[in-house]
Amino acid sequence: MMVGTPMVSLSRGPWQVMLCTLLVDQATKTAALTFLPDGAVSVLPFFDLTLGFNTGASFGMMSVAMAARPMLMVLLTGVITLGFACMAYRATNRPERNGFALITGGALGNIVDRLNRGAVTDFLDFHWQGWHWPAFNIADVAIFIGAAFVIVSAFLGKRARHA
Repeated sequence: MMVGTPMVSLSRGPWQVMLCTLLVDQATKTAALTFLPDGAVSVLPFFDLTLGFNTGASFGMMSVAMAARPMLMVLLTGVITLGFACMAYRATNRPERNGFALITGGALGNIVDRLNRGAVTDFLDFHWQGWHWPAFNIADVAIFIGAAFVIVSAFLGKRARHA
């Protein structure tokens, strides 16, 4: 080991956030697959639970091109996910580390779906007066929140260095 290189400890660290994110995501997707009928279950005037499957990237982009290539999507997202996992272990502050860990856990949840079903299971469906957001899942929420942590951490770190 090189002098000054931090050791990775499995007793605590980003792996716990990654694992928790993955488990919650998979549990909610299993519940959606088990309990949601073939249609929308209205929860609030602007929110439904609607079972859907995404063969593409974020928001269904590239669905047509990737529908027949789930293993290519697994490979591409797997490489990117590995990069985020490395960033989680190298991060120097907790919000940044947890942000990268949330991104990694969410990405792993979607990779598991692609391996099991060839598509990502989505079920959270927001809409308002003709406007409709693409359905998403807990993994997507974790990725979004993780990205927000990383961005805020970057701005706060920049502010601290210039103070």
